[in-house]
Amino acid sequence: MKKSLLFVCVENSCRSQIAEAFANIHGKDLIEAFSAGSRPSGQVNPKAIATMQELGYNLTEHSSKSLTEIPKIEYEYAITMGCGDECPFVDAKNREDWNIPDPKAMSMEDFRQIRDLIETKVKELIARLLKG
Repeated sequence: MKKSLLFVCVENSCRSQIAEAFANIHGKDLIEAFSAGSRPSGQVNPKAIATMQELGYNLTEHSSKSLTEIPKIEYEYAITMGCGDECPFVDAKNREDWNIPDPKAMSMEDFRQIRDLIETKVKELIARLLKG
């Protein structure tokens, strides 16, 4: 049975979208990934699209969505990206806050560093899930 992961940030335009993408890439058939925002912007950030395209992943197929638009299930993990009180309660067995800075105003070079940090953290999370 697939493990469900939810990645949450405020706008659901950068960090949580990238995390959902990496969970899809590295989790393959083991993970069902979702992302949402407490106050979604309604669009995926063009820098997020561009930096994921560099790795061969098409983020244009994703959409920015609110917490009311995701399945009402108990998630294995709910991961917040550093939005603190901005992220309301979601039913999850486990919770983590990764405290990742919002890269939307960063240079492309710094944005790529945030992307790579998110990939590392998603890989670590998947490795823990596979052990458990």
